Amino acid sequence: MADHILVLNTGSSSIKYELVDPHTRERAAKGLVERIGEERGRLTHRHGDAPPYVVERRFRDHAEGLAAMMAAFAEAGPEPAPVAVGHRVVHGGTRFTSAVLIDEEVIAAVEELAPLAPLHNPINLTGIRLAREVFPEVPQVAVFDTAFHGTLPPEAYTYAVPGEWRERFGVRRFGFHGTSCAYVSRRAAAVLGRDLAELGLIVLHLGNGASATAISGGVSVGTSMGMTPLEGLVMGTRSGDVDPALAGYLSRAAGLDAERVERALTHEGGLLALAGSGDMREVRARDDDAARLALDVYTRRIRTYVGAYYALLGRVDAIVFTGGIGEHDAATRAESLAGLDRLGVTVDAALNEAAREGERAVSPPGAEVAVLVVPTDEEWEIASQTLALVRPSDPATTA
Repeated sequence: MADHILVLNTGSSSIKYELVDPHTRERAAKGLVERIGEERGRLTHRHGDAPPYVVERRFRDHAEGLAAMMAAFAEAGPEPAPVAVGHRVVHGGTRFTSAVLIDEEVIAAVEELAPLAPLHNPINLTGIRLAREVFPEVPQVAVFDTAFHGTLPPEAYTYAVPGEWRERFGVRRFGFHGTSCAYVSRRAAAVLGRDLAELGLIVLHLGNGASATAISGGVSVGTSMGMTPLEGLVMGTRSGDVDPALAGYLSRAAGLDAERVERALTHEGGLLALAGSGDMREVRARDDDAARLALDVYTRRIRTYVGAYYALLGRVDAIVFTGGIGEHDAATRAESLAGLDRLGVTVDAALNEAAREGERAVSPPGAEVAVLVVPTDEEWEIASQTLALVRPSDPATTA
């Protein structure tokens, strides 16, 4: 297993992991430790075609979760002897615009960035520290969700707010889903058979979190998520764009403090607020006024960003759907692009609704703007970027 990369995605109550061959993109193993800290924790480990190896018990903390992961490798295989460990880290601020080898200085910097991602960076660091204990001689690499958007020009990342906020507190747009955008944009170019450097793309990553990104020549020039992942599109439980004065108004009218408003917009907004469920599949299955309104708000917001980014780019070669909703919900794709025919954007109903998986076009052949579905693979992207640092001459790093 010397050529494999172990990819770790440490969440607030979970550890998602994959042992990836960056040359073949095959997964030697993958698994999930979930409900860490709860009474009924669960580990599911998959190795090849063997039945899943499942453990159900309490994992008191992430240290126990990682120990359970290693025990699963020992019990169900294969032996985890990675050439490197790649970690997903949510926020890299302005300091980290590419993947980096982890050392004490990097750990300290990621810790300093915790106020920008208080729910993510501290727990990402927990995974890093634990993995360094388990694999002390193995290089560890941090791959940042924000890094891809390090190319945003000043007019894209600057908010029109007091200078002290920007200079002292670092208030600006950062953008997220960058790992997904990096992978998907390269694959879109491959599907089109064109050089990424000559393309204008709009990537719509639609999952429980959702974002739109304008990509010109392979680099991000505009993205809907902002200083935090709350800004932009309507999401499962996040509101997306709202009037910035909302917090002040609710403070005066309802006595709500800023923390309560932020929590509501993040965890009680979006589809959940509009339709009572943050799961698009459940909302789609219904036929009532609340569900219809939720879908209209959701797709109108996407269409608004598509139009804005079309104007920003000047020329769009493809609109790319990815993420769980983007990849699997034909109705959302069609509704999000409805009425854009005069811009050369058309969805072919038969292609869009066909029961197909994988990379594909859902626009008519020869369309002025291709509409593509490209399943994202953030784990492979993390593995690829990790390998590029530890073995820069390896041909897999240019795949």
